Amino acid sequence: MATKIPNPPRVGMVSLGCPKALVDSERILTKLRADGYQMSPDYDGADVVLVNTCGFLDSAKEESLEAIGEAMAENGRVVVTGCMGDEADLIREKFPKVLAITGPQQYEQVVEAVHDAVPPALSPYVDLVPQPDVKLTPKHYSYVKISEGCNHRCAFCIIPSLRGDLVSRRPDAVLREAEKLVAGGTKELLIISQDTSAYGLDLKHAAWPWRGEDRRAHMVDLAAALGELRTPEGEQPWVRLHYVYPYPYVDKVIPLMAEGKLTPYLDIPFQHASPKVLKAMRRPANEAKVLERLKKWRDICPDIAVRSSFVVGFPGETEEDFQYLLDWLTEAQLDRVGAFRFEPVEGAAANDLPGAVPEEIKEERYQRIMQHCAEISAAKLQAKIGKTIDVVIDAVDEETGGATGRSKADAPEIDGEVHLRDAGHLKAGDFARVEIEDADEHDLFGAPLA
Repeated sequence: MATKIPNPPRVGMVSLGCPKALVDSERILTKLRADGYQMSPDYDGADVVLVNTCGFLDSAKEESLEAIGEAMAENGRVVVTGCMGDEADLIREKFPKVLAITGPQQYEQVVEAVHDAVPPALSPYVDLVPQPDVKLTPKHYSYVKISEGCNHRCAFCIIPSLRGDLVSRRPDAVLREAEKLVAGGTKELLIISQDTSAYGLDLKHAAWPWRGEDRRAHMVDLAAALGELRTPEGEQPWVRLHYVYPYPYVDKVIPLMAEGKLTPYLDIPFQHASPKVLKAMRRPANEAKVLERLKKWRDICPDIAVRSSFVVGFPGETEEDFQYLLDWLTEAQLDRVGAFRFEPVEGAAANDLPGAVPEEIKEERYQRIMQHCAEISAAKLQAKIGKTIDVVIDAVDEETGGATGRSKADAPEIDGEVHLRDAGHLKAGDFARVEIEDADEHDLFGAPLA
């Protein structure tokens, strides 16, 4: 009589928040796959649903609670994890039938909770070979988290209380992961952490051997080593740095970009420009002479793209402070900008600051900064018309022959796109040389060269 192989239990996942949370979700699902679970794309097919929450802002908490509520209504068997897991009492009050609640980075506890909810059904007939890593992103780009936590105590942020102080991974471990990803088809590595510039500080920038050479736990050394990786086809993957504070040694990665060893892109969360507001925010490196350094960076690497995010309506922000920010942005000419209205997050020191800005003024300033930056972006993109650039393809429409990709100035999900015609011969993950024919405020339009 033939042995009947049991159907493996199925897990659904709702992942909210930043790319760092997405990496956490991938780690959790990878472990569950190794334990014999399969992934379910919908609520109906899942034996249990994981909700990886975000608790950074009140609006993010509301979104997390809505996601938990939807999972409870659609499935009913829910495990909650992530940053909002630290507010278990609030979650239990609203959803008393949630199966389990764990905090951020508590991978083992999450897996244990899933095991309790629906035990694994490992079979020696199908589970002899470990499953490949689970990715929630397309195959051709991958996030690589180099550290957890943060040593800063910015007034508006509660990340250290959620994720703790800086804990860096060893450089050989990071490089091993990156090498494996590139060997498996990744064309773009997105380097993330709470503070990429501080990488290795807790390790005293010690060195570990990697491929016959000692590599320091330092952002510059790590970036240089990542720039040496090659795909099986001999292509150099893009290496994109996120969450970089403008410490002095950031200057040393710019030559790597000019030499083509690193993607000419920096994501720097400036948050404001007014010295008074930055001081109230307790921002690190706020005296970094950023405008002077931006000019030097562009002199060294003319193609460098700098993106940033800013908070408007911070307590005590005056119209003069806000106008200072607009004037600073005019001079800085940043390529990509995101803005946020200040929200008082429970546990943040900024909540006790005087000078709360009325909501209607926050909204008015938000609209002004977004319009201001859209005009800057439109002008910078117009200047690219007629030029030829490198693009990585994200998606191809076989019916229309069109495709969507990104330039080196565009990180996935948060920046612009390049829309292509006559590109049906390409596929996701391909690099293409593209002639730019048109542009709007955020995106480019063109066609691949024959």
